[in-house]
Amino acid sequence: MADDEPGRPHGHHEHPRLEALEEAALAAEMETGRREETRAEAKRSLLRRLGRMTAGSFLCVLGLVLMVLPGPGLLTLAAGLLILSVDVPFAARLLEKVRARLPADADGNVPRHVVVSGVGVSVLALGASMWWTFLR
Repeated sequence: MADDEPGRPHGHHEHPRLEALEEAALAAEMETGRREETRAEAKRSLLRRLGRMTAGSFLCVLGLVLMVLPGPGLLTLAAGLLILSVDVPFAARLLEKVRARLPADADGNVPRHVVVSGVGVSVLALGASMWWTFLR
């Protein structure tokens, strides 16, 4: 049966397990989130949280890869952990360990020249590898 057939509610899931999972996630978000009042607010909050978790995880994996390849691996890993730390408590603890390994000034901030040089080396390495692979 398609969703546009009569007698079937629009947006009804084909799988009852997915529907139950969605209901549980929305209920949990309404309990533990920023106290959303409606299901629509809870759904938006859940999607934002999922986006943060996806972006943070991607940056963490990229940071680990860049620790082996040329690039600012620790900075990228720290950025991913910073994004994840909003939702994942262990990421905040791990972020402190990673920040301790980054070069820092007297205030504990990463100097701008370290960030700029790391990004610059990454862009140059990526450009050189793309040139070598596709344009030579």
